[in-house]
Amino acid sequence: MKKKLSIALIALIMLFTGCIQKAYHQKDDSVDFSRISSYAWAEGDNDKNYDTRRPNQNSLRDTKIMQTVDRYLQGHGWTQNKTNPDVYLVFDVVEDQSQQQVNTPVYSQPITRFYYNPATRRWVPIYYPSTFMGYNTATRNVKEGTLTLTMMNPGSDKVIWQGWTTSEMYGRRMSDEKIERDVQAIITELKKY
Repeated sequence: MKKKLSIALIALIMLFTGCIQKAYHQKDDSVDFSRISSYAWAEGDNDKNYDTRRPNQNSLRDTKIMQTVDRYLQGHGWTQNKTNPDVYLVFDVVEDQSQQQVNTPVYSQPITRFYYNPATRRWVPIYYPSTFMGYNTATRNVKEGTLTLTMMNPGSDKVIWQGWTTSEMYGRRMSDEKIERDVQAIITELKKY
């Protein structure tokens, strides 16, 4: 019984670790991240001659991303401070179309052939299992979305930490579930410090 329970637990762990979104980060080693406890969202230049809109700007998606980051950072013990923050946050979303090569293995059909054995005067079946014959290669269009969260020093505008994750997008826009997974993966990288 214990062996079956252990096998089931290992299978469950493998299932959940396969579903975790992978994120990456870079950081400035000279910064003490234990002293950072407040943040603010950086705002764009309000000059009328400068267009602060990103080419793929979507206010609903951007609001959802900011709310999700706020929730995770506040759960991590950070507070939002618009007057005197320890860091400024900026995020960016890049949507990209690419092609992915998919290789599907091809196997022959298993067959059974009958041979007559004159010594026993019987028909004897011989089974031939399927064999690997190669791969069918196809190309499919894939839409990927990369979410990047950047942390800047408010005094110098120097980037001190940057985390990002890329995953496949299904549909025209980033879904709420994808935003949740991506932000969670990035904040998990930040919690290491």
